[in-house]
Amino acid sequence: MTIYAVERLSLRIGDADILCDIGFEVRRGACTALVGASGSGKSMSCFAPFGLAAGDASGSARLDGAELIGLAKSALRPVRARAGFAFQQPATALSPHLTIGRQLREATVAGGAPPPDRRALAAMLDRVGIAEPDAKLDSWPHRLSGGERQRVMIAAAVAHDPILLVADEPTSALDAPLRHAILDLIDRLRQDGMAVLLVSHDLPLVTQHADRVVVLQAGRVVESGAARQVLERPAAPETRALVHASPTLDAPPPVLPPTGAPLLEARDVGVTVPGRSWRAPAVALVEDAGFTIAEGEALALAGRSGSGKSTLARAIGRLGPMTAGALYWRGEPVPDRARLPVAFRKAVQPVFQDPVASLDPHWTVAASIEEPLRHLCPELDAIARAERVAALLAEVELDRSFADRRPSELSGGQAQRVAIARALAAGPELILLDEATSALDVLVAGRILSLLQRLQADRSLAILMITHDLAVARSLCHRLAVMEAGKIVEQGPFDRMLASPGHPATRHLLGK
Repeated sequence: MTIYAVERLSLRIGDADILCDIGFEVRRGACTALVGASGSGKSMSCFAPFGLAAGDASGSARLDGAELIGLAKSALRPVRARAGFAFQQPATALSPHLTIGRQLREATVAGGAPPPDRRALAAMLDRVGIAEPDAKLDSWPHRLSGGERQRVMIAAAVAHDPILLVADEPTSALDAPLRHAILDLIDRLRQDGMAVLLVSHDLPLVTQHADRVVVLQAGRVVESGAARQVLERPAAPETRALVHASPTLDAPPPVLPPTGAPLLEARDVGVTVPGRSWRAPAVALVEDAGFTIAEGEALALAGRSGSGKSTLARAIGRLGPMTAGALYWRGEPVPDRARLPVAFRKAVQPVFQDPVASLDPHWTVAASIEEPLRHLCPELDAIARAERVAALLAEVELDRSFADRRPSELSGGQAQRVAIARALAAGPELILLDEATSALDVLVAGRILSLLQRLQADRSLAILMITHDLAVARSLCHRLAVMEAGKIVEQGPFDRMLASPGHPATRHLLGK
């Protein structure tokens, strides 16, 4: 039985044709996946029929027999309530002003279900794999890791038992075992009859969990059929390019640039935050973490979602609290945040996990890149800053025309390049990459990694790369450090760690 059917779907925004004659169906209890390069129209194909995208949609989209295209907003709302939506960027989709429990309750009621009690809310978080679910109900989104926020999005999407789940990259910020755990959860929901429309750039995951796949390119369907057949024996050149670009740990070891003198040393770093109430004990997010990074060296910091990777990186960059331990830059101690010199700010720059959310939506690309120059390079006048912005755009392979665009006009890969350009503006020696490619398709991720490899060689740039994807990190990183429950439990040369992982956490990441 077909739950959702799309025929001849087209979308026009201004003078641009974004989608052209898209067609697919999702059957009861089945999963149809949309794959394709960044900007191919995957997300627009999902959300345009439900009135969640700009532009004028035409064609037909029927949810359980009810037509969506052409409905007025008042008539569309009750039909749309029969679907659940897990958006790609949980940091921007979750309200920062509401606790997790409040957001789950509102999602349930908005879908037409009765208000759940606290036990039911905790059960929603428990079934998507969030530890201490009852305590997390009182947390704010910013207190959760990227992976935890993504799981909250999924819990909210299915809170009212929809007949269709539309999941736009629901596992992009999760480690490999947890990605499969989330899709296993969605598979169990499908057993109760829920249909799933999945957008993903993780082709092995699609092969294993989807029934059918639709490959998009430039807003058109270039290939469709049974998922395993299409992805294992691709016919269209666009599909073959996606399949061949997927990184694997079986690939030959990369040739990495040489490293120089020690640059940054972290000794026994700890991060402790207050408990959720005045009577609750303090919580240690990071304990006794230590490592060194040399000039031109890339260190991958890997671990399960919520293991403390981003918290440690923020402490290293003096962007967040550090309650224990010490940092040394070229052998000299680094002061705390209140007394941090401008030279360290210039030398260590971050690239955040969600590039779109990290860019001010009201600012142009040029203004975002210029901002660190205003604060960290006051010797530059307006003309010099404009010249530096143009040079940085060229360095990250973006045309000058991007200078006047805003974040809403950028694809995921373009936004990531802008974020990297902004991080490079002040001439840093070390950049902190937080899941730099997790939300990108394999083609765009490959181009971003090639860009980083070039910058690493040309600038002798050191990199601390937070990641859950070891295959991606291996192409860039000299060494690997694995975190578990706030501690670095194992570290060493990358290929040696892959060949003989010593700690269960490392074996877990490798699926061993």
